Amino acid sequence: MSLTNTMAEALRLTRSGDLVGATEMLLYGGVTPRAPDVHDLTPTIDLTATSTSHSPRPAAAATGTVPSAKVGKPRANHTARPAAAKARASASTGATATANAAAKIAAALKKAAAVAAQAAVSGKAAAPAARRTARSASHASANDAAGSFHAHTYNGDAGSLGYKLYTPQGAAPGMPLVVMLHGCTQSPDDFAAGTAMNALAAELGFFVAYPGQTHSRHPNKCWNWYRVGDQQRDRGEPALVAGLTRELVADHAVDPGRVYVAGLSAGGAAAAILASIYPDLFAAVGIHSGLACGAAHDVSSALTAMKQGGQSSGATTVRKPDRFVPVITFHGDRDTTVAEINAREIVATAARDTGVELATTTDTGRSVGGRAWTRRRSRDAAGTLLIEQWTVTDSGHAWSGGSAAGTYTDPAGPDASRAMLRFFLER
Repeated sequence: MSLTNTMAEALRLTRSGDLVGATEMLLYGGVTPRAPDVHDLTPTIDLTATSTSHSPRPAAAATGTVPSAKVGKPRANHTARPAAAKARASASTGATATANAAAKIAAALKKAAAVAAQAAVSGKAAAPAARRTARSASHASANDAAGSFHAHTYNGDAGSLGYKLYTPQGAAPGMPLVVMLHGCTQSPDDFAAGTAMNALAAELGFFVAYPGQTHSRHPNKCWNWYRVGDQQRDRGEPALVAGLTRELVADHAVDPGRVYVAGLSAGGAAAAILASIYPDLFAAVGIHSGLACGAAHDVSSALTAMKQGGQSSGATTVRKPDRFVPVITFHGDRDTTVAEINAREIVATAARDTGVELATTTDTGRSVGGRAWTRRRSRDAAGTLLIEQWTVTDSGHAWSGGSAAGTYTDPAGPDASRAMLRFFLER
């Protein structure tokens, strides 16, 4: 691409807000540099070092064979001097034009960056380049939608627990609270981004707390749902989450009758435990790709339960809760991490724990993203919805309807976050 065309295209991209594209155009002239092939990165292992380095091929080799040129003593050519002088003058003019064009583009880039920054502050939609930049930055700005999202630490008798709290704008006494427990390897920021729960909180008006597991408690940051000491009231991790929840209820004047807990995978199993042993604290529970309370009692039985269900794990029996906690489950029928049979066991246990006769209806549908789903809803004689079970066809171990901004999400599925909130707020 010629210099004039390169400058014109870069200026066009800048005015449209594509700062990344404009920068690439200036750097590479419209030719996207080839990414190194996996075979270009041959590991060089130094047994005396603590890291592995990669030695990519020289840049010339990456772009193809470069013709060799013979270099010899130049011959004198007096007739070429006028032409050379003319070429130098032309080059000088071209350099001046290039400098002027570059200055204009730099100014435009600066202006576009300022506009993008202002858009981020005001909450307006960002330009394409700004969106690409935001994906590689912290999730914090996206999670701040119409409210605040800050890190805190709870300190109680059972220890300390870090968490992030989303507070919607105009927060007032009597609002509900949802406690969200992330899955293994995730963080509060990641889970908030993937579930988009903060956006719903801004829309519907409730607090969201995201406790964060640490590497010191589990190397993969999983909640220890399979340990007996973390399945009992006022002990271990349940005591930490319950203590944090009570503190938030008191500090923010949360409606104590509208406190809910939900989680994914290990977080879903932990949520099931909390609902079972703290029925006086949580009004309903959402379990996504999780397991029933008491499905395992050690690592071995946990691995069995994940593949075959808790009834096959030989797990200890958990006593029936003093009060039934309504439950909504989501599970993909192609989940190879936590088998879908676990959702069926959660529902079967919940139906038993209601202690009443239930009428169950089944309906089916297809999400906007194309995923087929089946929903079973069980009600008591008064018509109160107590159990809701979603099975998402062809979905794996991922939050249904979640955002690609987070990990372990299936954007094509039905919106689990909105379905859970609807179920919760009907209480």
